[in-house]
Amino acid sequence: MNAPLSHVEVMRSQLGRARGLGAGGSGVGHWWAERVSAASLLPLSTWFIVQMFRLGGADHKDVVNWGGKPVNATMLTALIITTFYHAQLGLQVIVDDYVHGKAHLPTRILVKIGTSLIGLLGVFAVIKLVATASSRKS
Repeated sequence: MNAPLSHVEVMRSQLGRARGLGAGGSGVGHWWAERVSAASLLPLSTWFIVQMFRLGGADHKDVVNWGGKPVNATMLTALIITTFYHAQLGLQVIVDDYVHGKAHLPTRILVKIGTSLIGLLGVFAVIKLVATASSRKS
């Protein structure tokens, strides 16, 4: 009379069981971050290319003076930070798609550390450029 239960019946709808599964929650934020960073890189990269053409043939002193101006230093810093943030987002997608198993988490961490360190080096280079320009003025 007492038959063994082969399965437990859950009183939830299929939608209720599916909620919280998959990448529906975090994927949208990541997608928007990629698009916003790409859109902000368009004017920053255009500005940088125009400035490099303007500085073509300039000597070191002129480039240091150019980089020491607050607007140029700010734009360079924004370009560096946005570039490496966008690179980190793109590399994260590649790691998520192609790296599986035990190597997945260390690879994601390595990508974040690598892009952050290289971006930080770029920001320090701009700071050094500003410091060099300000020491030459005084």
